[in-house]
Amino acid sequence: MKKINKTDEQWQSDLTLEEYQILRKEGTERSFSHPFNREHRKGTFVCAGCDTPLFTSDMKFDSGTGWPSFFNHIEDAFVTKVDKKLFMSRTEYRCAVCDGHHGHVFPDGPQPTGQRYCNNGTALKFIPDE
Repeated sequence: MKKINKTDEQWQSDLTLEEYQILRKEGTERSFSHPFNREHRKGTFVCAGCDTPLFTSDMKFDSGTGWPSFFNHIEDAFVTKVDKKLFMSRTEYRCAVCDGHHGHVFPDGPQPTGQRYCNNGTALKFIPDE
């Protein structure tokens, strides 16, 4: 995958303020605030920063946390790093193409992976199947 490298000014110009705060500044939206938490159509969730496919609708589940949650992701969609900002160690995941922050992965999801990718809805776009 070819990486996207933009200046901070270019990101600010290309994204909405809310997208910029989440994707570039590692912000978090309020739980239960984004409509993608309730999105149940068939389709693909892509990165709001670069349109890279990240999740299919078949990977989504209702975690009850208030954020769109997925038990798996499209291969090679993300890179991870350890985040120790809130006095605990969490695994942050970022888009492998544009390095946009999406959320954190937790080991409390359903099988077959047991993972919960807890994603900010604002960091996503949804492309419904035809």
